[in-house]
Amino acid sequence: MSHTLVHILNNDCPHCYEGKVFNEKNIFLNIGFPKMNQYCPHCHFKFEKEPGYFFGAMYVNYGLTVAQGIATYLVAQQFFTERFDLRIIAIIAIVILSMASFNIRLSRLLWIYMFKNYSI
Repeated sequence: MSHTLVHILNNDCPHCYEGKVFNEKNIFLNIGFPKMNQYCPHCHFKFEKEPGYFFGAMYVNYGLTVAQGIATYLVAQQFFTERFDLRIIAIIAIVILSMASFNIRLSRLLWIYMFKNYSI
């Protein structure tokens, strides 16, 4: 399990662990919509199995965003005297917007790894 997480965070192909899923070398610090390889450059594993394959990754992205929002709220509320300060909403929005590009990439990688043995 820990090796799988390392491969996901390294942007490795789920089939051969040699090629890269995204064209970018570092998936953490990129801005903009991700540029995916259609096939693995090493083993030619097809990443998008069918049209609309990554619609399910949107649910993973939503879960990541909600978890980050809750975690941000729990951390931010420690710095305010009131139970809920309106400034926390701005902090949560900044964190969610700054993590959006990373969440798209991570959710697609998680989706590919969840269904790597799926064949059509």
